[in-house]
Amino acid sequence: MNGPRRRSRRPRQGSESSRPVAWLVLSSLFLPSSTVLAAASQQGAAASGYDRTSSGTRWLESHDGLAIKVLVEQSNLGSSEVEVGEVTFPVDGRGGEHLHQAIEIFYVVSGVLEHVVNGTSHRVEPGGVAIVKPGDRVIHRVLSDDPVRAVVVWAPGGEAERLSAFLAERPVDPE
Repeated sequence: MNGPRRRSRRPRQGSESSRPVAWLVLSSLFLPSSTVLAAASQQGAAASGYDRTSSGTRWLESHDGLAIKVLVEQSNLGSSEVEVGEVTFPVDGRGGEHLHQAIEIFYVVSGVLEHVVNGTSHRVEPGGVAIVKPGDRVIHRVLSDDPVRAVVVWAPGGEAERLSAFLAERPVDPE
């Protein structure tokens, strides 16, 4: 009995019955995308309280040329988890130092932005991302000869409302 152990050729208990379940799980990974999209569409249609598309909700503008087109906020999202805007900083624009209460993420589309966070300067060129966390002190400056255009994301939302306290507000023209 000191020789090698022989393995039983019997299937493990439960392995035969688990094959259909495994096959179903694996096959679901390869469903046509139209099936997945149809299910997502039905689920989205059942939800309520938000706009499925939008050209924006309002413009926030300063006297020196800063313009923020608020694209997504509580009024069209139906909740305040996040806000999204399109920002234009004018040439020679310089925002004053300000303290952030939310995460702010800029994606620079055009122009060159100087992003000063807690006293440290960062150069952000097109395709670059600038990040700020709550409690950070920030200054934004335009370094290029052209305005800086960027997409901004604030999480949680509420930043657009805070900015509206000192920026002029006007509706977005219907397109």
